[in-house]
Amino acid sequence: MNDDPLLQPFQLKHLTLKNRVMSSAHEPAYSEDGLPKDRYRAYHVEKAKGGMALTMTAGSAVVSPDSPPAFGNLLAYQDEIVPWIRRLTDGVHEHDCACMIQITHLGRRAGWGQDDWLPIVAPSRLREPAHRGHPKAAEVSDIERIVGHYADAAERMQAGGMDGIEIEAYGHLFDQFLSPHTNHRTDEWGGSFANRLRFPLAVLRAVRDRVGPAFIVGVRMAVEESLPDGLELPEGLAALQIYTNEGLVDFVNVVRGNIINDVTLNHVIPVHGMPSAPHLDFTGMVREHTQLPVFHAAKIDDVATARHAVREGKVDMIGMTRAHLADPYIVRKIQLGQESTIRPCVGATYCLDRIYVGGEALCIHNAATGRELQMPHVITPAPSSKRVVVVGAGPGGLEAARVSAERGHVVTVLEAMPWAGGQLRLAARNPRRRDLLGIVEWRVSELDRLGVDVRYDTFADAQVIQVLDPDVVIVATGALAQNPSVESGESLMINVWDVIGGDASPTGEVILYDDDGNHTAMTAAELLVQAGAHVEIVTPERTIGIEVGGMNMVGYNRALNEADTRIALTRRVRAISRRTDGRLDVEIGSDHSEVRQTRVVDAVVGDHGAVSNDDLFFELVPDSANSGELDHRAFVDGGPQQLRTNPNGTYQLFRIGDAVEHRNIHAAIYDALRLCKDL
Repeated sequence: MNDDPLLQPFQLKHLTLKNRVMSSAHEPAYSEDGLPKDRYRAYHVEKAKGGMALTMTAGSAVVSPDSPPAFGNLLAYQDEIVPWIRRLTDGVHEHDCACMIQITHLGRRAGWGQDDWLPIVAPSRLREPAHRGHPKAAEVSDIERIVGHYADAAERMQAGGMDGIEIEAYGHLFDQFLSPHTNHRTDEWGGSFANRLRFPLAVLRAVRDRVGPAFIVGVRMAVEESLPDGLELPEGLAALQIYTNEGLVDFVNVVRGNIINDVTLNHVIPVHGMPSAPHLDFTGMVREHTQLPVFHAAKIDDVATARHAVREGKVDMIGMTRAHLADPYIVRKIQLGQESTIRPCVGATYCLDRIYVGGEALCIHNAATGRELQMPHVITPAPSSKRVVVVGAGPGGLEAARVSAERGHVVTVLEAMPWAGGQLRLAARNPRRRDLLGIVEWRVSELDRLGVDVRYDTFADAQVIQVLDPDVVIVATGALAQNPSVESGESLMINVWDVIGGDASPTGEVILYDDDGNHTAMTAAELLVQAGAHVEIVTPERTIGIEVGGMNMVGYNRALNEADTRIALTRRVRAISRRTDGRLDVEIGSDHSEVRQTRVVDAVVGDHGAVSNDDLFFELVPDSANSGELDHRAFVDGGPQQLRTNPNGTYQLFRIGDAVEHRNIHAAIYDALRLCKDL
């Protein structure tokens, strides 16, 4: 038998889990009408195909109408959900994978202005910083009603074929009652530990009465909140012991910390640049003090860490949740001895930030995740081999080469620089974001495995490409930095790329004019303040880093606040001029007013994104069979490109990523996948 700790079975009550790897509950916001329809089901079924033992759905499914979905949550309070749950569980079970669901009442962690427009409720009238809603203090009738709703929801999930449920107990109503930080009541539902425990016990007892003793019920619980007036470890362990003694729960999924704002959420769900598995030892300590099976997930993003967690007895089941967004086939690859081919999670947390920015979870460098109905995770061979030339070895070009090679084509990559990575290497100049290099390194390794001919220090023009006699040419030449437009003095502005790349090191008083709202300006600002510059960020937006997302802004905001950075919102740099003493006069205006102020600084750094580097593409158009044209309908629908508009053309020609228009890493990789999967 295989002695890999991760591949050993685990007995959870009556349920045999075939290995120790799970995906913990999370909400990818793929629901439709609050229901887990085809997209939602396909996402979880793909992970089941990939070999994991347990997929935990929802994060969380809400049990009451006055718990409106904050981020695409499933609506567990509707009877209509049951057949959709059944379709989901049937699909997962076909692959010998268990399926559970997390249910909750969000309490104050929601907003009132949606769905039924009901006031949100909480133990006390305390606003949550993250979602900004002002809750009413729950009346006894609310408490009794919601307790019943938990039981109703559990019964629906059981009827839908779920193997068990998990009750969310960190930051939601269940533990808002338990925590002294959020429960300031003076009646029998607050005050002493026994009173604060009254609501969680009422919920668990009602659920257990409804689903019976055999059905699996667990809690995902902040055993310690890491707040000065929050739930402390002794009370957390005492609550677990009481749940256990009464036979109310069958496992605990351990969390440490709180999620009341972006900063504390970052510690519960760490991003890149933060330590791996920061709460694993704490979880192991909890396991020593409870008779319950212990689950855990928090930045367990590589197999070695997961294996260590199980081998050393820290956990019974280990959650590799974001890692499975990057690669749902982790377990299968371990079983096949192909561990080196696992696509790494780089901790970019695009998945979480994208929910709030774009309304759906997406992996920064796996464009098939969440698109399983249209995009493949496993590339199938083409019926015949073609000669494919890819120009550019940034993320998009590398993905195009990888997918084409997986199809069985003979691929040549031409890269002008002596290394792969493109603009991503600039992003990784920020020490906190070095893990992004995994996007490049994994693809370079895959190209080596697939036998792709990668030629560095090679400037590609039409003549170089014609010598290779290609059937397909894919231009992935990226983009070039551009500065924001100003009325005068644009030549006095330094570009952010030069700052990040180390070609410019402005000191003293520096204005950073961010007219793009993305990571580049934030990275430049962080590097500048760390080098000792006094920075003022000027942006026409209503907030800085408007395209970045809350989870990733935490690191930037920490650096900027520690340096006492000034921020001027809804402002623009209008003009720059050189003073006789060598410093700069900078006129600052606004779209909202004609008033201007003048700043005297030592340097101005600008960011207006980038402009496509597309000269080669247009040079190649005349000799292309499709005249460089993309069939947009086929591209959107995930079909093959079959346009032939030039009978004299000798190759199909396409461009992807920033060579089309400046976007982001995910867009470039998605372009490459949907173009090349049917090549």
